[in-house]
Amino acid sequence: TVEGRESLQKLYHLLEAKGFQTRMEGVALLLDLCKSSPQLISSNIVQIFDHFVLRINDTHKKVKQQALEVLAEMLGLLEDALNPVMIRLVEGITKNLNSKDPGVHAAA
Repeated sequence: TVEGRESLQKLYHLLEAKGFQTRMEGVALLLDLCKSSPQLISSNIVQIFDHFVLRINDTHKKVKQQALEVLAEMLGLLEDALNPVMIRLVEGITKNLNSKDPGVHAAA
């Protein structure tokens, strides 16, 4: 639908933003979409994760921590829909297990 495409374009724009606060808004929007439109997310999972996996390894620790926390919630919401992106998720999470930041490490 047009509304779905517009939501995805907004999501991609926020996740790719220069400002860390805007990227955090994108992560929050992704969680909202997972709750309100799981079919939209499931049917576009690979494209969405092309953008989202970058936030799991974001240079800003607040964005990274929020992305990891949102990912934990998404696992319960999307379950099998995440299968096509599981390897990329595990790689992204694994990179954060060695983080010196306690919040990032705990979220990973």
